Amino acid sequence: MAWLAHLYTASGAVLALAATLAVFDSRARDVLLLLSAATFVDATDGWLARALRVKERLPGYDGARLDDIVDYLTYVFVPVLLVIHERLLPPGWALGIGALVLLASAYGFGQADAKVDTTDYFFTGFPSYWNIVAFYLYALRLPLVVNAVILTALAVLVFVPIRYVYPSRTRALRRTTLVLGCVWAVAMLIAISRLPRTDGPFLPLSLVFPVYYVILSLYLHARDATTKITR
Repeated sequence: MAWLAHLYTASGAVLALAATLAVFDSRARDVLLLLSAATFVDATDGWLARALRVKERLPGYDGARLDDIVDYLTYVFVPVLLVIHERLLPPGWALGIGALVLLASAYGFGQADAKVDTTDYFFTGFPSYWNIVAFYLYALRLPLVVNAVILTALAVLVFVPIRYVYPSRTRALRRTTLVLGCVWAVAMLIAISRLPRTDGPFLPLSLVFPVYYVILSLYLHARDATTKITR
């Protein structure tokens, strides 16, 4: 039974393959829906693993490593592929910026303290939410140079040791974060399902949670930094 948890995690790789094929078929909406399904798997596989006591029953198999491999595909590689295929970057810039994102995230995933398990869980550096970034770049249709600046800035932030909220585990305002996160997920799914149409309230509504997330992360980081200084 414990292997079911690992199989569930690994199913994200199958979703990544399906999303890749959808990229080459120019089915951006399907790509984003498949990546959303992969995000749901990532958000729930830990609960399943704990329920099946995977670490006790299969101590010789590293589920965390499997999770990182799948996450790199679904959170990094496929979103970068989508951005490039949909020509959301200036001509001639795609390979360079795509490489920057891939390499920065490879560094982030390899960091031992990328996910810090303390009394208050958090990510260190921008946590490679490129699937979300790709959605907004595609839906908002910003100028190509602006897209390039956004991707470059976020790739640089992978190396900056700012602490970001771990939505399901950071204790500070966790209930508020989970409620807003659920509302955001619904709004985002509706917005994706309506693509390429972007009218209506769902796209603007979906922007509320990312703004909240950034503000809360910066506040908690500044608070903890101030606490360390005063000590």
